Amino acid sequence: MALVVLLLGVGLVQAAILQVNIEPKEVRQGDLMLLQVEGVEGVSLIDGRFGERPLQFFPLPGGGFGALVGIDFEEPPGSRSFAIEVVDPFGRRAEVRGEVEVKGLEFPIQRLTVPKAMAEPDQETLRRIEREIETLKALWAMTTPGRHWQEPFLFPVDGGAEPLGFGVRRIINGEERSRHSGVDIAAPSGTQVFASNAGRVALVGEYFFPGRFVILDHGLGLYTMYFHLQAIMVEEGQLVHKGQPIGTVGATGRATGPHLHFAARFNGSRVDPISLLKLSPSREPPASPAP
Repeated sequence: MALVVLLLGVGLVQAAILQVNIEPKEVRQGDLMLLQVEGVEGVSLIDGRFGERPLQFFPLPGGGFGALVGIDFEEPPGSRSFAIEVVDPFGRRAEVRGEVEVKGLEFPIQRLTVPKAMAEPDQETLRRIEREIETLKALWAMTTPGRHWQEPFLFPVDGGAEPLGFGVRRIINGEERSRHSGVDIAAPSGTQVFASNAGRVALVGEYFFPGRFVILDHGLGLYTMYFHLQAIMVEEGQLVHKGQPIGTVGATGRATGPHLHFAARFNGSRVDPISLLKLSPSREPPASPAP
């Protein structure tokens, strides 16, 4: 865990050592980062930025504050600066600054063959796809204040195969297509899919590429997605808890076989959903839903 430590002795009620812990220790393209700020007892305000992006802080169970940062998988590698400011009850301020080095990744190439109608849609289907893309873009632009999750995130399929495919360049029927922004988890049709954490059901539907899907809004701009479902067990607007069944594995949409496409976005950045789980690792089977 990388550390940035500064002694704050600039008139705060309680001069303290402000400590910023950064997870993961090595930040790569597509990672979801967690900045944990400690030593902020007695302050009335905490604010900050990561590059040009504002940080949204939330209290951590063990004390201090946390903020998430999404590194889109197509963001160029290199150094990123951050600044965090604290204010005491009398309006006196102190600041800590630091840098994070984002490392590049070599994403593999995957070659797939699908029916021609799925790879070369007609004009009517293209118009449908454009409408679906616009709906999703509008959703990614929305940030719900507050957060629903309070616990580590769960692996969404009990007994599913190793998640594969994040960031791969896809060659479909010989043509290069957009990169894969989630992971694929192979599992038999009908296998239950669980909410990775508490959230509100932001969108359900059946679109051309993802087939039947559920998107959960966890608050503060964090979304998880569950694609190619055979059945959907929740409704839009519904609040779900961590580990609640939300659907079953299928092969709807553009899919070559039964699997779950599991993906995550934070403030529009396409991040590896497994990096979300690794912030607070939990690969255990989901708990039974509360009555």
